[in-house]
Amino acid sequence: MVGYAFMGRVHSQAWRSVGAFFDLPVSPAMTALAGRSPERTAEAARTLGWASVETDWKNLLTREDVHLVDICTPGDSHAEIALAALEAGKHVLCEKPLANSVAEAEAMAEAARAAAARGVRSMVAFNYRRVPAVALARRYVAEGRLGEIRHVRGVYLQDWIVDPEFPLVWRLQKDKAGSGALGDIGAHVIDTAEFILGDRLTGVSGLTETFVKERPYAGDSAGLTGQGRSDGKGPVTVDDAALFLGRFSGGAIASFEATRFAAGRKNALRIEVSGSLGSLTFDFESLNELWYHDHTLPAEDSGFRRILVTEAGHPYAGAWWPPGHGLGYEHTFVHEVRDFLEAIGEGTDPTPSFEDGLHVQRVLAAVERSAAEDSRWTTV
Repeated sequence: MVGYAFMGRVHSQAWRSVGAFFDLPVSPAMTALAGRSPERTAEAARTLGWASVETDWKNLLTREDVHLVDICTPGDSHAEIALAALEAGKHVLCEKPLANSVAEAEAMAEAARAAAARGVRSMVAFNYRRVPAVALARRYVAEGRLGEIRHVRGVYLQDWIVDPEFPLVWRLQKDKAGSGALGDIGAHVIDTAEFILGDRLTGVSGLTETFVKERPYAGDSAGLTGQGRSDGKGPVTVDDAALFLGRFSGGAIASFEATRFAAGRKNALRIEVSGSLGSLTFDFESLNELWYHDHTLPAEDSGFRRILVTEAGHPYAGAWWPPGHGLGYEHTFVHEVRDFLEAIGEGTDPTPSFEDGLHVQRVLAAVERSAAEDSRWTTV
């Protein structure tokens, strides 16, 4: 694994846990952790359960005991690491968004296709697909329970940078993050909606805003900026919030919102899908619940009903606890690595693929282009 901060910690927990709950065709060994700081990387390896340390990720590519590379770094290094790892014959799991630009994502998708022909697998880490309630929502749509899909509403609401004195971390710098709320959390809501529908966005009209234009430098004490400065302020070069309309290839219309300025909302990824025969709604802050309305019932019997998605017959849930004992955020990553390992063991192509990640990158780029041109309708 390359990187050991927030995503590195949750990925490590997934690699540690997956074999205890799922029967796997191959078993993961947490062989090596790569990071720039020898001291911090060694401490992270001890804490997270990695057997050895590398201070140059390129060393992973020549090690015969490394067969898979898990990329948990900021977006500016995804393409370089993934391309080199695939060329070296290593399977690759890459955090989202796939890259910082469409051009990088295109190169990664092309390399993934070539690698797949040699039996080398790759997957982009859109973990919300692995929420049992989200997977159940996809099943309901695929079974036709909602009929013709007409309208989708998707939002992802957070509030962690409402304070204007919050420091200038890497996620607020375009050269490292690619974009702000749009790419970081907007990518998730785009992929989740497309996953549930089994359909893709074809056009968008977007609007973005940066509410706090400058923030204080954070220094390097926590590895936040890489700039080593703790004096003064620097420019925020990404969006704080993004809103856009969209249309799916199947004809459904959609509205999306991604913001880090929704005070009181911590991780509210919400999806509502309305069709000719019914509707469903999901909120990650109540992640074990799916609300479903069957519009074919008589009016006196109709209305949304709550489904507690913890039964053995629900997606993923049967591997865990007795019914009613809920799952959490970390379980989505366990499901993610389980699906990836199954694909590797069975010699099949996992999803979401780098091609899927490229499509999301194209949607993000189309929203940015539209926002820069007075919300002009823009083809994906």
